[in-house]
Amino acid sequence: MPPLKFCANISWLFTERPDFCQRIYAAVAAGFRAVEAAWLYDCDLEELRRTREATGVEVVLINTPPGDLDSGDLGLGAVPGRESEFRQGLDLAMKYAKGLQCKKIHLMAGRIPQGSLRAAVSEDMESTFVKNLQWAADMLSQEGMTGLIEPINSRITDPRYFLDSPHQAVDLLKKVGKPNIKLQMDIFHWQIMDGNLTKNMENYLPHIGHIQVAQVPGRNEPDSPGELNYSYLFSKLESLGYQGHIGCEYKPLGSTEEGLGWWKNLRT
Repeated sequence: MPPLKFCANISWLFTERPDFCQRIYAAVAAGFRAVEAAWLYDCDLEELRRTREATGVEVVLINTPPGDLDSGDLGLGAVPGRESEFRQGLDLAMKYAKGLQCKKIHLMAGRIPQGSLRAAVSEDMESTFVKNLQWAADMLSQEGMTGLIEPINSRITDPRYFLDSPHQAVDLLKKVGKPNIKLQMDIFHWQIMDGNLTKNMENYLPHIGHIQVAQVPGRNEPDSPGELNYSYLFSKLESLGYQGHIGCEYKPLGSTEEGLGWWKNLRT
């Protein structure tokens, strides 16, 4: 079996450095051959491209723009009435992805409107998300790119996030019906919402296009104290033949480098 491939999420790791280009160099110096990031859009694309070329790093994944964070946005894909902004955001994400030779974009769903009940708006938001994802799939396919949707837990992290469980996400993928729209499995979120990780990985592996890791409940290093046995989970992913990247999206307890012992042990 090929070894698992890991990428550093430079929105969470190496934040001791002030900008993304410096974080890329730090990730490569630590031994990573690949990185991912949430929102790179405050950075000059040409500078990022030069850094990628200089280091030889693979940029695995970026997110679509969140919208107006100050107004409470966290993605626009499922938000009725914001379709044109979602499309503009995807255009920007694809521009950066093309410049960085990145093949995967997380298409963020967004939040339930403040003061609304989930049950009251879910049908309308799902319909909006399905239509936006179908449109995005066609745009992405022209560039050989894959779109990802990620359930974010609504119990701890974001009570208003629309897409909050793996089962909801897989049902949505079936309605979208596009082969280049896949599931982003953040094990942190899946454990909080549903547990049953072994069976969920087995059942949903054909839909999974990317995985991210962090310990529960603290969202720290995989080997930090918590609920999850990552030695078992990594072995399970290997036995299932997972060949995509695993993003390290966690909050280091100390410095990033000091917390990489778990990953270095896997490589030896």
